Amino acid sequence: MGPVGTLTELVALPDAPAPAALAGLPESLGDSHAQYLGHAQSPPGALTTTLNRATGRRIGLHIDNWDKLPCSTRHQARRRLCYNLGPGARYLILGDADIRTIARARHPHTDDLRAYAADHPLRCVRIRLDPGEGYLAPTELHPHDGSTQHQDQPSTVAFWLGHWPRGILRSLV
Repeated sequence: MGPVGTLTELVALPDAPAPAALAGLPESLGDSHAQYLGHAQSPPGALTTTLNRATGRRIGLHIDNWDKLPCSTRHQARRRLCYNLGPGARYLILGDADIRTIARARHPHTDDLRAYAADHPLRCVRIRLDPGEGYLAPTELHPHDGSTQHQDQPSTVAFWLGHWPRGILRSLV
């Protein structure tokens, strides 16, 4: 197995947290320094869910850059915990190539992903996450986005960044 920073885990939280307790949740999961990023509601039927707040348009597949690491050390970035609060289901869309393969620049950008995808086939998987389910993923390493396509209810998710050990949450797989 590779380093934990390259691992995507599909997980369930032990109990649904009360909204007021969301910010403090990661402390009980083994990383007291985890950063709560907040929550976002996505409407039903959205092909992708991440918004560019400046334009109001959806970004689509992208890479995160919270830790601002160069390509060679992206596997050391914090993993994102995403937890689906519901009421509807949603999907994680995950690309099969990591940014170390994709990017030509020392400090990668989503534009590197777009240039790569224009010339190379990028395969993706779409993983359904029902309310109460989520993922721990290296979102600074792998192209990703959310989706509520073919769903008839909105979905709210909460996000954190942290250095969680492998297997800290119950696996869905």
